[in-house]
Amino acid sequence: MSLLTEPLKFDIQQVHLTDEQFYQLCIHNPDLKIERSAAGVLIVRSLVGGDSGKREMSLGGELYLWNKQANLGEVFSSSTLFELPNGGRRSPDAAWVERSRWDALTPEQRRRFPPIAPDFVMELRSASDDLPTLHEKMQEYLDSGVRLGWLINPQDQQVEIYRAGKETEVRSLPTEVSGETVLPGFVLSLEPFGDE
Repeated sequence: MSLLTEPLKFDIQQVHLTDEQFYQLCIHNPDLKIERSAAGVLIVRSLVGGDSGKREMSLGGELYLWNKQANLGEVFSSSTLFELPNGGRRSPDAAWVERSRWDALTPEQRRRFPPIAPDFVMELRSASDDLPTLHEKMQEYLDSGVRLGWLINPQDQQVEIYRAGKETEVRSLPTEVSGETVLPGFVLSLEPFGDE
């Protein structure tokens, strides 16, 4: 299967997919990342290439290691799709949910697509991601209750920091980003991304 050079978008507002139909569509197409925006747009993208996958794992690994020590919640990979309260069905590159919020879900809710907005999300822009679409996705996270989000943009050598109720902060690389009160004690050093 070849990689899509950019996501495919389908406006399916006139075709109502139930939650169960959407779930079945996703699990029967494991080679694709399928999301649905709060506005009803179906977004289909292929798996990422090696450079993006390596970066994604490295950044998500830092979050995992912090959480293993802090033991304050649960960390999720890009394979996890969250059912957001605003109707969106989104899959961040890495996410974290505070433990009491995760524990409040039923075993069935945890097994399927969790009906919860993460407390923290991280998105890593890949070669096939356009920036306006990622900006919309980050705003959708905030509108759903995400408290802190990082959009890491290797192409422009910057990171955008999204906080609930505040303006987006843009920093050039190299820089350090902090988990602030959401991920207490978590600090990620971001170096400029070179050609790999």
